[in-house]
Amino acid sequence: MPARIYRPARTAMSSGTAKTKQWVLDYANETAREVDPLMGWTSLADTQTQVHLHFDTKEEALAYAKEHGIDAVVTEPQERKLNVRPGGYGENFATNRRGSWTH
Repeated sequence: MPARIYRPARTAMSSGTAKTKQWVLDYANETAREVDPLMGWTSLADTQTQVHLHFDTKEEALAYAKEHGIDAVVTEPQERKLNVRPGGYGENFATNRRGSWTH
């Protein structure tokens, strides 16, 4: 069963990095989704896609996949630059500002 190993990106709604440190192994869909004719819900016959395994390192995830005969594809994360301002948030309220604070 094919799987992918990746490190999740941060959510678009926050600037924090929670839940982005561990590596995740997800299984790929083996069958197509089916639409229930009565309710209109989509469903899958394969329950393996609900399994998300978390690992501390990429090597642990690869070792697990190799040990269990899983064909895994590793997706490397794109590292982002830190956006740290020199003065920080407190600079907005500094008493020694050069110009008047307008908003």
